[in-house]
Amino acid sequence: MDTTRKFERSLGLGYVIVVVVGNIIGSGVYKKIAPMAAELHSAGWVLIAWIVGGLITLFGALSNAEVAGMLADTGGDFAYYKKVYNRFFAFIYGWSLFAVIQTAAISSLAYVFAQSFNTLLNLPILFPALSTFSIGGVFFPFEGFTVKLTAIILILVLTLVNIKGIKAGASVSKLILWLVFGGLFLIVAFGFTSSQSHPIQSFNFGTNSDAPVTISTFFTAMLASFWAYQGWASVGFIGGEVKDAKQNIPKGIVAGVFIVIAAYLLVNVTYLSLLSIPQLEQIYQSGDQIAAIEAVRMFWGQNGALFISFLILITTLGCTNATILASARPYYAMAQEKLFFSGAGKLNKANAPSHSLIAQGIWASVLVLSGTFDQLTDMIIFAVFIFYGATSLAVFVLRKKMPDAPRPYKVWGYPIVPAIFILFCIVLVFNTVFTRPREAIMGLTLIFSGLPVYWWLNRKNK
Repeated sequence: MDTTRKFERSLGLGYVIVVVVGNIIGSGVYKKIAPMAAELHSAGWVLIAWIVGGLITLFGALSNAEVAGMLADTGGDFAYYKKVYNRFFAFIYGWSLFAVIQTAAISSLAYVFAQSFNTLLNLPILFPALSTFSIGGVFFPFEGFTVKLTAIILILVLTLVNIKGIKAGASVSKLILWLVFGGLFLIVAFGFTSSQSHPIQSFNFGTNSDAPVTISTFFTAMLASFWAYQGWASVGFIGGEVKDAKQNIPKGIVAGVFIVIAAYLLVNVTYLSLLSIPQLEQIYQSGDQIAAIEAVRMFWGQNGALFISFLILITTLGCTNATILASARPYYAMAQEKLFFSGAGKLNKANAPSHSLIAQGIWASVLVLSGTFDQLTDMIIFAVFIFYGATSLAVFVLRKKMPDAPRPYKVWGYPIVPAIFILFCIVLVFNTVFTRPREAIMGLTLIFSGLPVYWWLNRKNK
């Protein structure tokens, strides 16, 4: 391994769309409707939250696409921030990816894979006597240790797959994505046509609670939907490996997000036609049930539960793989700029950043032990929307600083679309501080843990 190797531009538009969709469609499409129902108590409002979440995601994707079209390079937003803002802000973003955003995403996806794997095989319970052991009364590393160990094994195996090169990782994602869309099509087709389906209840805005739907509860519910949409920006991380990146990355982002929005709306209308809001709330309260499994069980019985468990297994396998594939690239770009540990800037014979992949896999495995699925995902969304807002703000900065620079893609609806997205990011971040303070504090702590690292790296490089 050495630092003289460079990435090869080997991925076309088709692979870009695969990476976008593969990074998005994971556990959220199966699990997140339950916490949304528990927050809003209304099928109609849950559907509105999915629609608004999709539109806001699209606004962010359109804004990101303009910046990517101008500055596409390995590292994605890290490379953009270095040119638009400064090295310090770029480092804080890159460190946040490593400390919480991407590694916790890998942990969360692997966790749901392990839950489904355990459902299918009913694995033996490990170390039950240690399940109540805690660190500070906050972290319970041995609680559900069978599932957590399975998740860690998956992370390490997929890390080894991606060390073999990006084409190997992308090909795995492409195959899995076809299986996922086939499975989702079967759920929609058989769910809607079953005798258990009541499509009209999907659009019922009545609530089964005295608590009204407020702006705060709506934003809190959308934390769940945003986890389901999370991952579209990850394609920017592999910008140095995409052919004609300044054309293909914007096109791939927009096309991929449109595909996902359409798929999510169809699937979630199906869930709401099969399960009532009280049933979804009960699923959420149980802690160990998955909404999609219970929905399919309605029309296919126990065989349906096995089918959907296998589909979730395949989906989360694909999304975990796609996230591992893309996420290690920013650390490589940071190391090239002496803003990360030097070993991360080396490529192996397969032109893969193997040291970055290994470090990422180890920390993601530690995060698996730190919390539950929903805690991890709320923490991710809080952290990532700080930086999503910064990328959309870059549209305005670059329009002022570089008005005549070539723009392969210009954001539709400028300046309204990026302005709405920035405002939304601000509201979501502040709302999370008040409604999910534990997750917000954990996210901020991990982000700012990069400050001493930045000081140490600067001192070392001097």
